[in-house]
Parts: sequence; structure tokens; C-alpha cells
Amino acid sequence: MELREDFLIETLNPDMGYFFRSQKKLYETKTQYQDLEIHELPRHGRMLRLDGVFQTSEKDEFFYHEPLAHVPGITIDGPETALVIGGGDGGAAEEILKYPTVKKVVMVELDAGVVEACRQHIPSISAGAFSDPRLSLRIEDGLAYVKSSQEKFDHILLDLTDPFGPSIELYTREFYLELNRLLTDRGLLSLHIESPITRPELFSKLYHTLRSVFPIVRPMTNYVPLYGTLWGFAIAGRQSDPLSISKEEIQKRLSKFGIKNLQFYNPDMHHALLSLPNYILDLLKTPQEPLRSGESLPVPAGSKRNLRLVELKTG
Repeated sequence: MELREDFLIETLNPDMGYFFRSQKKLYETKTQYQDLEIHELPRHGRMLRLDGVFQTSEKDEFFYHEPLAHVPGITIDGPETALVIGGGDGGAAEEILKYPTVKKVVMVELDAGVVEACRQHIPSISAGAFSDPRLSLRIEDGLAYVKSSQEKFDHILLDLTDPFGPSIELYTREFYLELNRLLTDRGLLSLHIESPITRPELFSKLYHTLRSVFPIVRPMTNYVPLYGTLWGFAIAGRQSDPLSISKEEIQKRLSKFGIKNLQFYNPDMHHALLSLPNYILDLLKTPQEPLRSGESLPVPAGSKRNLRLVELKTG
């Protein structure tokens, strides 16, 4: 197949990659921290891309945001306070704010340019979350905020870019220890931990890093179309266990909170997300040293930020 100029291409490792066709580039800028583009895709609607890496789209954001918000939210019977680190598109905050129990959501996003671009060009993802009086938006470094904060949260959701470069410090044992300090006793942390298909070693390492801090760590997997592969998530905490709740209780709580019109999450999917096939169970059996502050991870070969079409053509 001949490569076309309207193909947006991303590689996942040296041997795998994928593309989407852009109908139109709607917006492009260079923020203080990264290159930002918003494209109109034929099958996914408007899509955000940062430094050449696909982040989220109108038509498939629910594959990512609903598991991260509702598996912990339902498990703890509704959060009162929540902290979102990253998540500049507003999708994570929007899902958490569906709970009538929520009194306050603090959202800490480093890049104001992401928030403004998504509010202007992809408002359907945040669906009014930025105007909700319960949301407190802070444009600052999430690492610094967590280290200085004395607040307690029932739910902490990390919606971060991949752990390569500066963001790696938000995937370390030291950072998870700080998050554990901010969690209430019943509280849960939710985050993505890369793909068990395309980056299995990293998926396992992040799992074991969480295990070095939290007594309860439950990996989850879900296919995310925009990410081109099966994606990994995790729920972690001290007391609450998402595997301990029955389907009947999940439905009861969804009804109690009046949470409707979800595109992915339901009582069956709660347990399906947490059900792991044998190859992933085997992958996680081998102990790994936790990722620590100051360490680095190499960007997977072939996974180039700002991948240019000419680079792919010339190898």
C-alpha cells in the first residue's frame, strides 16, 4: 500500500505501527511544552495529537476514560473528593463529575495550551466539565503539587503521557508513595500502565512498581482503538478492592447515583476489565525492581515523537 500525505502514522515498537487518515487539520500550535495538533478523522471525529502521539478522540475516548473513572468510583460507592493529574482534554474530570457525591475535583494540568485547545476545538469530550463549579483547575506541575499538598482524596486519576522523558517521574515508586499519602483509607488510584502487547516489559514494571507501594493492585485491560492495541490500566489502594463488589451491587450503585448513558461501563464490563488472560498472568509473575526517581526508560525503538512521513519512507 502506498503511503499517502494525509496519513497520520504512529509506531508502537520497532515492528508495529498504525495510521489514521486525516480529513482536515483543524488546529496546530507549539505550546510551551509540546507540539499540538487537532485533526478531523473520518471514523473518530476530532482527535488530539501531542508531539506526534495520538491522545484522544471524540468517538473512542470512552474506552479510556470510563474504566479509569467508574471502576474505582463504583467500588468506593461514590467519591466525595478527586484529584486528576493531567487530563487536559477534560474527559476524565467529566466522568468523575457524573457522581452526585462529588464535592470537589482538583485537576492539575501542566500545559494550559492543551486545555484551551480542547475546550475550543473538542468541547464534546469535556462536555461542560470545565464550567462545573465543583472543578478546580490548576495549571501547574503535577509532581510539585502532589509533594506540597496536604489534601486527602477518595479518587486519584493519573491521565498522563507515556513514561518517557519528563513524565517518567510521575510513574516512580517515590511518586506513588506521595499519592498513597494523599489517598483516604477507602481511596483508590487509577492510571494507565502501557500495553501488555506492544510494551509488555514496561507494563509489568509499572505493575510491580505499584505493588511496591499499595497492598491492593488490580491490573485491567481494554482495547483502545486510537492507541492501536490492547491497553493496560491499574487500580491501586489500601482497603478497597474492585474485585470484591458483585454485579448486583454495581447496578444498584449506578442506579442510586443516576449514572446513565455510559458507552462502555456496566456491571459485566466491570469484571471483564479485571479478568486477565493467562499470558498476562504469566507476564506479571516475574518480579521486577520498581521504577525509582532519577531512573530513565529508553523510548522504544521506532516509537518516534513527531514521526515524519519522509522518515518512514526512508527508514
